[in-house]
Parts: sequence; C-alpha cells; structure tokens
Amino acid sequence: MRLNLDVKVKYPTECHKMPGMSPRAWQSKAGRLGLKGTASERQGGQPMQMSDQKEIAADPATVYAALLTPEVLQACVPGAQEVAGTPEDGFEATVTQKVGPVKATFKGQVTLSDLIEKEKLTISGEGKGGAAGFAKGGAVVTLAPSETGTLLSYDVEAKVGGKLAQLGSRIIDGFAKKMADQFFANLQAHLAPEEESQDGEAPETGEEKKGWFSKVTGRG
Repeated sequence: MRLNLDVKVKYPTECHKMPGMSPRAWQSKAGRLGLKGTASERQGGQPMQMSDQKEIAADPATVYAALLTPEVLQACVPGAQEVAGTPEDGFEATVTQKVGPVKATFKGQVTLSDLIEKEKLTISGEGKGGAAGFAKGGAVVTLAPSETGTLLSYDVEAKVGGKLAQLGSRIIDGFAKKMADQFFANLQAHLAPEEESQDGEAPETGEEKKGWFSKVTGRG
C-alpha cells in the first residue's frame, strides 16, 4: 500500500527577524521556551499590571517626603546601587537584580508628575539592562490617613522586553510583587525602625530623619 500525504506547515512570518535562524528552528525554540504571542509582540514588551495597598506606620506628610528623597529611595529599592536627582528634574537610578535566570544591571530615569502634597503622585520610568532587555511603565500612588499612620495605594502598569519578556508572565509578575513587598518593608523599617535592628545597629535617629524630611518639605 502506498500512502501519499500532502502536509502544509505554516511558520511564523516574523521569523525573518531572527538572524541566522530558519523558520523551523525558530518554531522549535519558541515551543521549548513556552513563548506566547508573536516575535514582534514580544519585542514591543510584555504588559504587566499590579495594584495593592500597604499600611505604613508614619503620617502622610512623612511618607510623601520619603518618596521624593533619593537617599531614602536608594535605601529602600531592592538592589539599588545609586539614586540621584531631584523631584523637579527627575531621578537617575542604577539597580542590579536577578529575575529568574536573568541577572542584569538596569540604568534608567524616573520622573514624577501630578504631585499633590501628602496625597498623590505619579511615577514614570524606563530602565535598560543591555542584553537582558528593558522595563518601562508608571505607577499612581495615593496616600490617605489611617489609624496606624498612612494607607498607601498604588496602581502599576508596565512593560518588559527582551530576555525578560521571554520568562513569561508568571515569573515576571511574581518578581514584581516580591520587589514591591520588599520596597514597602524597607520603607516601613526606614520610617519606623525597631528599637534595635537584628544586627545590633542603632536605628536611624530623629535628627537623621529630620535632615531628609526638611530638605524635601522646606520645614524644620
């Protein structure tokens, strides 16, 4: 018995954007990595959204001032090596992080807008990590008085591209949540430290707090 089969296989048209990779090779690689969407969609970035609320044991004025202070941001952002600038001109930041198997140093710029003292601010930024890819997006942060101090709410919309986008939404979303939780834990510890830290170092003094607070607010 002789069996004739007429099989047609359609490969992604965007594979020509992968230098040196045939359509069949690209399809095989994409399948092994579990990549979703077209290559052009992944190049444009994988979207991410996140919203949450955190209780901070400090009044809104103090929390607001802290979010505008580069020294405080550098102390609170996980992996931050440098944060410099002003709320008016924006900040330049260098952050080293490992997302899944991808480790990179990101350098980027952050701008602040829609500033309402003690109530609200919008943070927009973009960072590039070389071959690892990029991340860009923004967050709307609102502050409200609460029984314990301040209820901080945030809504984040961002995109990641390059190797980071290939990791998939589960890893990216998990990493983003971990970063946010660590940031707010660090902020809480910075604004309302325990009597003595676990490593035996003395907590930040009132004078040290007064220094960065007065620098931003203009009040002593």
